[in-house]
Amino acid sequence: MKKIEHVGIAVKNLDSANALYAALLGKKHYKSETVESEGVITSFFQVGESKIELLEATNPESPIATFIEKRGEGIHHIAFQVEDIQKEIARLKKEGVIILNETPKIGADNKLVTFLHPKSTHGVLIELCQEIII
Repeated sequence: MKKIEHVGIAVKNLDSANALYAALLGKKHYKSETVESEGVITSFFQVGESKIELLEATNPESPIATFIEKRGEGIHHIAFQVEDIQKEIARLKKEGVIILNETPKIGADNKLVTFLHPKSTHGVLIELCQEIII
């Protein structure tokens, strides 16, 4: 794993959260994007080499809506950048880590992503992400 790519934060209202994080960080978000497959709108803030990703649900069945309903707003996941997502999936499976989606999918910010089940990572949802090279 190369670095912490981003920390994902589930929010009820993206406009309100964007205003708060812009004030906290002293700069505006650089990008917003809808990820239809996950039912979310994302907003990214660059913080040094890492990012903050704010996530608002677009429908009541989305994973973010479910998360907020159960736990409230807050940290949803930590994402690590990897060179080869398939290689990392294979390695982690051998280590006994539960992979939620063994076939990576296209996520926000031009990334291939997969998630590791919190049951096998001490209660933390972990995302692995690999830059899509065009």
